[in-house]
Amino acid sequence: MKPIRNILDSIKPHVQKGGKFHAFHSFYDAIETLFFVPNHVTTKGSHIRDGVDMKRTMFMVVLAMVPALLFGMWNVGNLHFQANGVTDFTLMEAFWYGFLKVLPLIIVSYAVGLGIEIAFAQGRGHEVNEGFFVSGMLIPLVLPVTTPLWMVALAVAFAVIFGKEVFGGTGMNIVNPALLARAFLFFAYPAYLSGDSVWIAQSADAISGATPLAVLTAGQHLDLSVMGMLIGNYAGSIGESSTIAILIGAAFLLYTGVASWKVMFSFFIGGFSMALLLNGLASSFPENAYLALPAYQHLLIGGFAFGGVFMITDPVSATQTETGKWIYGFLAGFIAIIVRVLNPAYPEGVMLAILFMNVFAPLIDHYVIEANIKRRLKRVAIAK
Repeated sequence: MKPIRNILDSIKPHVQKGGKFHAFHSFYDAIETLFFVPNHVTTKGSHIRDGVDMKRTMFMVVLAMVPALLFGMWNVGNLHFQANGVTDFTLMEAFWYGFLKVLPLIIVSYAVGLGIEIAFAQGRGHEVNEGFFVSGMLIPLVLPVTTPLWMVALAVAFAVIFGKEVFGGTGMNIVNPALLARAFLFFAYPAYLSGDSVWIAQSADAISGATPLAVLTAGQHLDLSVMGMLIGNYAGSIGESSTIAILIGAAFLLYTGVASWKVMFSFFIGGFSMALLLNGLASSFPENAYLALPAYQHLLIGGFAFGGVFMITDPVSATQTETGKWIYGFLAGFIAIIVRVLNPAYPEGVMLAILFMNVFAPLIDHYVIEANIKRRLKRVAIAK
C-alpha cells in the first residue's frame, strides 16, 4: 500500500485549493478514501473513532454480491452454448463468454454513475457519495444481459440524478436508486425488460429460453425442480437466478452486521404468508398458474430472493425503527406476491413492492415513534 500512498501524496498538492487541477479534487478524494481511512477527525462533540467508514460498509455489500455475479456470468455463457446446441463446452468457456457479456454493463454503470456523482460533488464542494459503489453493481445484476449499453447508461443517469442528487445525495434519497433504474427501463422500454421476448434467440449470439415468471404468466406449468430453482441455471436477470449464490451473500451481510436480519426475515415471511393465502384460491381460478405454485417456490424464483437480500435491506430507503423494520419488510414481501400473482402485466412484483414501501418507510417510522411516545406517557400517568 505504500507505493499507492506515495503516488496519492505526490498528486494531492495539485488537486487542493489553488492547485492546477483543483477541479478534480472530489475525484481524487474518492480514490484516496477508497484505499485509506481519511486522516481528519472531529474536534468537538461526541464522536467514534473507527476504521470502518461508509465506503468500507458499501464495499462489504459489493463483496456479498460477488457469488451472484460470478454465477450470473457462468449462467449467461451456459445458456448461450445450450441455445446454439453446443454440448462440449467447459465451465471456464461458459464463464469467459458470460464475463465478456456482463463486464461492459458493469463498466458503463460505474462510468456513468460515478461520473455524475463526481460532477455533483465537485459542483457542491462536497466529498463523493459512497452509495453508488453498491448501486453501480446492483443495476447490472437486476438487468437481462441483452440490455443495450445505451439503455444502461440512460437508466443509471436517471437513477442517480432523479433518485439521489435531487434529494441531496446518499443518505437523503427516498427510494432505492438501483430499483429506480430498473423501473425506469421497465416502463420506458417494456419490450426489453418484460415478458420473455428478451430471451428469445433471434441470432446465434442471443440468449434463448423464457424466464420462469414468463412461463407462469402464460398459464403454463413450470417444469423446473426445486434444486433447479436453488441453483438457478435458467434464463433471467444476471444476478437474480441463483438462490444459493444469493443466500451466500445474505449470510455474509448478516455475519458482518451490514444488513438488518429483521427486514430480511420479515420480507420472506410476508411473501410466504401471501403465497399461502393465494394457494387457497388455486382451485377456484385454474387458469392462473401462479395461484397453484407452492408458496415456498415463490421465494426461489424471479427476483424475490435477490430483492429480499440486497434491495429491501438498503438502510437509507428502509425504515429506521426496530418495530418499523418488521412492518416494512413484511408488507414489502406481502405486496410483492400480490402484484406477481394477481397482475399479469407485472410478472415480477418485487421491484414495485419495494419502491412502494420505500415511499411509506418514513410514515411507518412516524407512527411507530408516535405509538411509543403514547405508551411511555401512559406509563408515566399511571405511575403518578
